[in-house]
Amino acid sequence: MANFDPSARTVLEPLSNIDLSSYSGTSLRSLAISSISDSQSLIYVGTFSGSVLLFSATTTAAAPKDAPPALDSEASRKNVSFLRSISLGDSPLETMLVLPEIGKVLVLCDGSLFLVDTLLSHSVKKLSFAKGVCAIAKSIRSSELESTSLLGISVNTLESSSASQRILQKFGGGIRANGVKTKEPLQWSEGNNVFAVVIGKRLVLVELVFGSNRLGKTDRDVDSSSGSFVILKEIHCIDGVKTIAWLNDSIIVGTINGYSLFSCVTGQSGVIFSLPDISSRPQLKLLMKEKKVLMLVDNVGIVVNEHGQPVGGSLVFRISPHSVGELSPYVVLVRNGKMELYNKRSGSCIQTLTFGGEGVGPCIVANEEGGIGKLVAVASPTKVICYCKVSSEEQIKDLLRKKNFKEAISLVEELEYEGEMSNEMLSFVHAQVGFLLLFDLHFEEAVNHFLQSETMQPSEVFPFIMRDPNRWSLLVPRNRYWGLHPPPAPLEDVVDDGLLAIQRAIFLRKAGVDTAVDDDFVLNPPTRSNLLESAIKNIIRYLEVSREKELTLSVQEGVDTLLMYLYRALNRVDDMERLASSENSCIVEELETLLDDSGHLRTLAFLYASKGMSSKALAIWRILARNYSSGLWEDPVVETDLQDGSKNIISGREIAAIEASKILEESSDQDLVLQHLGWIADINPILAVEILTSDKRVNQLLPDAVIAAIDPRKVEILQSYLQWLIEDQDSIDTQFHTLYALSLAKSAIETFEVQSVSKSPDDERLEEAKFSDFSQKSIFQSPVRERLQIFLLSSDLYDPEEVLDLIEGSELWLEKAILYRKLGQETLVLQILALKLEDSEAAEQYCAEIGRPDAYMQLLDMYLDPQNGKEPMFKAAVRLLHNHGESLDPLQVLETLFPDMPLQLASDTILRMLRARLHHHRQGQVSFFT
Repeated sequence: MANFDPSARTVLEPLSNIDLSSYSGTSLRSLAISSISDSQSLIYVGTFSGSVLLFSATTTAAAPKDAPPALDSEASRKNVSFLRSISLGDSPLETMLVLPEIGKVLVLCDGSLFLVDTLLSHSVKKLSFAKGVCAIAKSIRSSELESTSLLGISVNTLESSSASQRILQKFGGGIRANGVKTKEPLQWSEGNNVFAVVIGKRLVLVELVFGSNRLGKTDRDVDSSSGSFVILKEIHCIDGVKTIAWLNDSIIVGTINGYSLFSCVTGQSGVIFSLPDISSRPQLKLLMKEKKVLMLVDNVGIVVNEHGQPVGGSLVFRISPHSVGELSPYVVLVRNGKMELYNKRSGSCIQTLTFGGEGVGPCIVANEEGGIGKLVAVASPTKVICYCKVSSEEQIKDLLRKKNFKEAISLVEELEYEGEMSNEMLSFVHAQVGFLLLFDLHFEEAVNHFLQSETMQPSEVFPFIMRDPNRWSLLVPRNRYWGLHPPPAPLEDVVDDGLLAIQRAIFLRKAGVDTAVDDDFVLNPPTRSNLLESAIKNIIRYLEVSREKELTLSVQEGVDTLLMYLYRALNRVDDMERLASSENSCIVEELETLLDDSGHLRTLAFLYASKGMSSKALAIWRILARNYSSGLWEDPVVETDLQDGSKNIISGREIAAIEASKILEESSDQDLVLQHLGWIADINPILAVEILTSDKRVNQLLPDAVIAAIDPRKVEILQSYLQWLIEDQDSIDTQFHTLYALSLAKSAIETFEVQSVSKSPDDERLEEAKFSDFSQKSIFQSPVRERLQIFLLSSDLYDPEEVLDLIEGSELWLEKAILYRKLGQETLVLQILALKLEDSEAAEQYCAEIGRPDAYMQLLDMYLDPQNGKEPMFKAAVRLLHNHGESLDPLQVLETLFPDMPLQLASDTILRMLRARLHHHRQGQVSFFT
């Protein structure tokens, strides 16, 4: 951006030029302005010859912008007209105080005070007051709600002058008009026409009163001759007072030696600041807006409060002024035909104007009453030039035309602080600056300003992304933004036009012609690609922030859809997928072709899924899985860190299956789920199980349809689903229980056979087993036989005979024992436990469950005569006799024992059996007799 010269601000424009030679033969001595309406002001010119000249200035028609400061044109003279003049004597008019609230002008001339009406239509009234007045100032209060007694008694309401007079009389003093000293009053009247007058070493506080006040008439109802001063208080002052200001309860006076503060209540005084021996004339300016006093020390302005204490920083001026004025929020200084405006807050010089040449003599500046008007008059001894304040809007426009963007924003913030501009206007200017910067190819700064605008709509950037007409064309606000920038155009066109302007500027610079194009661009011309990338990145930044705002649905749709366009333009795949997979307002039909043609199928799948178009999303994931596995597409392998520090590698086809499973887990569309179950199961059976058993869907799938759809080769998927139905869904359908048992039994048989083959390395079926489905990693943590056994024991709803038929020829003896037990085949159960499994403990436990003594005898017979060529199981028989001998009949045991059974194994046991039997017999006899 171009460098900014603060003095280039245009705050004041020349309005009119008054040549005093046409109206008076002498030069100007004093100057005052009073506003009578928004468009008309009165200008009072006091001359050295004792005359008051009255002019009327119209501020509705500003002077041409290109006109010189000293206007002599006919157009300028139409803005000001001479009304009349009046003579007060032959001496210079030192001071003129306009009192618009009472329609009077108080004039200090030759040490005397005169009173005239504002239109100079009545005769002059010379107030009979003490001679030798050297300075006068009106009392100004920071609050109109309270006043202060000159005796130090605070009051909250102002009373009439008649009441003041009665109070004075109560204190023993009578009011004597025409300059006669009176007793001190408690407070002054509600008109607040109270003044501080310096006469030599006396500081006299007086009130201007009118006889009509006591008669209930208004000030405007009486002739000026009825006005008179009433002395309220007299304070001992210092000699040589040059300037005076009265704020609240404090009066500040300035002499060549320095500034002093007097209390109008106590009369006490103190030195504020001593001036050096060689310094400019002291000057005080009451700043009406802030209710502070500006104290001049050469070229430094010190702002003090009513206590004389500095507030804020000092204002350092370029010149030591002849006169100081106020045009809120500025201080106006004049000297040697030059006028300068300084910002009160920043202290910077805002504008410099020349209205006369060197050596023009002392200059005067005057502003409207209150310092917050829009007219300023400056005068040399023979000429008065009126300047009109340019409207805030026009000032901002002018700065923007000059590309002084920072200063424009600063001005708006300043005006907002002063209460002269709304926050909406500040937002408007931020948006305006943003568009100007955007067309100047400063995209980052442009978006920064967009983001600071609270009123700018995101739809205003839509035309920069998509050409009109489009779906959102009618949503774009037709804000003109003062017509300072071209109409919105696609970013490509903005960049191309900007590059052409840069090339043109380079050519003109070589020819010696200055241009408004940024110097950095001229010295280092940017490339189109870099500019376009920067533009897109920053518009993305703006839209991303806009997504968080409360927008209408149509605007939100535009923001999200066009954001996807921009992501795609920069190939920001992660951002595309994040937006598509999150809650969004993208318009699918606007993006389908774009994403499909550019190959961003994953983004399109996410988008379909987020919009509930599950079928289309799943179709894409299926295509992606097929292409990844076939090698047609590059496999986007993803590595994730596990807790144990290892890496988990997920292939592209697995990612496709995972994303598809997320959709299917929530879908209640049974046909859709079963349609895609197969290819997901081929990639990851666990995902297939999670789909079938998901509790995220509203309506569960029909079990019969699911079972029928499961690939018979995907046995573990079927088993997992049946297990979920039985254990989690508490299904009591015997069909499912039987099917689950049969499936587990079949898997157990096959697993047993595979394991048997693996134990025989020479078996030619080994190689085949290595590639069987059962050699793959199981989705279950526990072995299939363990699961089968647990289920056979826990469920009573399956058909044990059907399961038994399946495993009859297998080696699953424990499972057979469980099934025979279910069928009540006790002998078969004992045979399996004792002879097949040789589990003596389990066999004995089963006998205990049967609860009959003959069961133990039957088990003993099996141990001693196992048949089928098997050797007797003497150790098991001895264990049985040892553990349960008391439950057996010794005679039957002796008959059962084999002749060749080693007696040393059985003798102790038989002896213990006999003793146990005898013990039981004797216990029975005792019980009988007792």
